[in-house]
Amino acid sequence: MYLTLLNGTGFVFNVDDYMELRSKHRIMGAPVGTANTKGWSPYQSTLPVELTKFETQLVLDENIAKLVDKSEDLMAKPTAVKVEEYKADFESRLLGQEEALKTEKLRETERYMDKILTGKRKKLLKQGRQEMAAALTADHVLKEMSENFKFERQNALVEVPCEHLRNHSAQIVTRTLVNVSCLKYRIFKDLWKRGKFVTSGDAFGADFLVYPGDPLIYHASHIVIVLDKPVIKPLELVAKVRLSVIVNKSCVFAYEKENDDGILYQTVAWCNPGK
Repeated sequence: MYLTLLNGTGFVFNVDDYMELRSKHRIMGAPVGTANTKGWSPYQSTLPVELTKFETQLVLDENIAKLVDKSEDLMAKPTAVKVEEYKADFESRLLGQEEALKTEKLRETERYMDKILTGKRKKLLKQGRQEMAAALTADHVLKEMSENFKFERQNALVEVPCEHLRNHSAQIVTRTLVNVSCLKYRIFKDLWKRGKFVTSGDAFGADFLVYPGDPLIYHASHIVIVLDKPVIKPLELVAKVRLSVIVNKSCVFAYEKENDDGILYQTVAWCNPGK
């Protein structure tokens, strides 16, 4: 499996690769592509999938995928032969769109043929053309539709492919994207190794969100706060724990063991003395 290096992190352009990352390796990422038939929407994003730097570094560390840089090949000036190939390929795709749209128009016409025939016959009768109205058939309507169909290329759909349409070279990236010894990355990796689904917790004022299963099915059960030291100010403690109560999640503080490389987790619950 290969991730494409873009904007300093890994992107997934293949749907099978993404489903394997999500279902087998619990790597969520975030779809950032636009569905060409829907327009941009934060609720209907599609491929490619952008992984966080932590997720990208994790799949590299665990030998789940390799990171490649395709910029040198894809940004190179194409030869005259390549340009002609691209033009021919683009033209064939436009023709394919035209044929598909025409077929759909004819299918829709057949679906409402009774109403169309009734309307056309009434119009001909008003014009005093009784013989034409009586002779009008579905075949005439379909032939007229086919002959008058026009495909305006300025309204053609812009194709956003999941993967590049043609073969191209890439260079393996060997450098690290994050400091693998930093505490936050180590905690992210430790949670993942414990079998958790882990995503960013920025939306909840935390470092991470932990899910009991795929986030498409489950809500997050815990928010995780990373502490450089096992010390926290009382007001900050109250604020974080109350926030977790409001969003119906458990609050976990994660920090490094003293004189050790291990990670400690401490769950703090809010107790209402009035109950």
